[in-house]
Amino acid sequence: MKAVFLSERPMLLRLLTSRLRDPEAAEDVMQDLWLRLEGAASGPVADPAAYLFRMANNLAFDRRRSEARRNARDGAWLDTQSEASDFPTAEDLLISRERLIALENAVARLPHRTAAIFRAYRFDERSRKDIAADEGISISAVEKHLHRAYRAIHSAAQENGVDIARL
Repeated sequence: MKAVFLSERPMLLRLLTSRLRDPEAAEDVMQDLWLRLEGAASGPVADPAAYLFRMANNLAFDRRRSEARRNARDGAWLDTQSEASDFPTAEDLLISRERLIALENAVARLPHRTAAIFRAYRFDERSRKDIAADEGISISAVEKHLHRAYRAIHSAAQENGVDIARL
């Protein structure tokens, strides 16, 4: 059987290379085939060349199947890791807290009515019209209070080096 293997080696290697589309993987499978022949106690085979080609084909199929399983497993692992990376890091949390503190300090320094209008609009998500009706002022006055609040927040953010776009 070994003599047939050695004489058919170039053809076996071409078969494996075409099946696996990777010369290095084909060489690995050739090594596996040789080791199986070394370790196997086989009886007489009617057509040793056909037997070797069938073994090589089966080994190539097994290798492709195990690579597909490994790729699927690794892909699932990477997907899990990318989902885990969606959670904020400790650094992200610290930066967010600093931005929140800067925002809270800027709002705290606003006049009471401007701060109340800003909170109602931004945090309570109330419309300008509803705020104007509750405060007894015009919609234009609500907008002026909001502009004053935004200017104060923007100035505070610049003073503290906070990225205003992220607030």
